[in-house]
Amino acid sequence: QVQLVESGGGLVQAGGSLRLSCVASARTFSMYAMGWFRQDPGKEREFVATISRSGTRTYYSDSVKGRFTISRDNAKNTVYLQMNSLKPEDTAVYYCAATYYSISNATPSRLNEYDYWGQGTQVTVSS
Repeated sequence: QVQLVESGGGLVQAGGSLRLSCVASARTFSMYAMGWFRQDPGKEREFVATISRSGTRTYYSDSVKGRFTISRDNAKNTVYLQMNSLKPEDTAVYYCAATYYSISNATPSRLNEYDYWGQGTQVTVSS
C-alpha cells in the first residue's frame, strides 16, 4: 500500500507560479511511475503530467505543455509539479498518482493505469 500526500496548492493571480509536492510512503519509490491529474467540480478528472521511474522521461497534456514541469527526487520519495504562467482555467483540485511499473521509461497517462491516489490539493487562479 502506498500513501501519497500532496501540498503546495493555494490561491494565485493569473500569470503567477506555484509548486506542488507529493510525498510517497513507498519503500521502493523508484519503481513507481508518477503522475499529476486535476479535476474541476462537475468535470472528469484529467491528465496533467507524468514522469517515468527514473525521471528521464516526461509527458504532458497539451493544455499545460511549456508551462508546467514535472520532476522527481527518488532520494526524497517526492514528485513535484512546477506550474508557471498560470491561467484561470488551471483552477482545479490537483491529485498525485502512483503506479508500480516494470518498464523503467514508461509514462502512463490514463487514469486507470494508476493504482494509488493522494487526497488532492486545491489550486485557484484568479483573473
